[in-house]
Amino acid sequence: MGIVVLFVYVDDIVITGLTNTTSVDTPTELNVKYRRDEGELVEDPTIYRKLVGSLIYLTITRLDISYVVHTVSKFMQAPRHLHLSVVRRLIRYILGTPSCGLFFLTGSSLQLQAYSDAN
Repeated sequence: MGIVVLFVYVDDIVITGLTNTTSVDTPTELNVKYRRDEGELVEDPTIYRKLVGSLIYLTITRLDISYVVHTVSKFMQAPRHLHLSVVRRLIRYILGTPSCGLFFLTGSSLQLQAYSDAN
């Protein structure tokens, strides 16, 4: 995936999730616990599911949003308005930080190596 494709993908998420908004400095509020039964259910959960699904895909190159995306993905079965507001805040964060993340250029000789110790 080239850099241009990634920016277009982020723009598509922003257009789907929000229009005419400002960015924020952090992907989520600090020290907030989200619950499954807090608030009213979202009328159309398909929008929530599409946005979260797109954000899951984006975590491949945006490691800074992984925790928040994992948190909101737990509520896919029955999303609430509070959960949708967290997704919208996350999109606002992405809007303000479009150049953050890992970029893998096509044709690059980059070789990724990772090690793990299971103990």
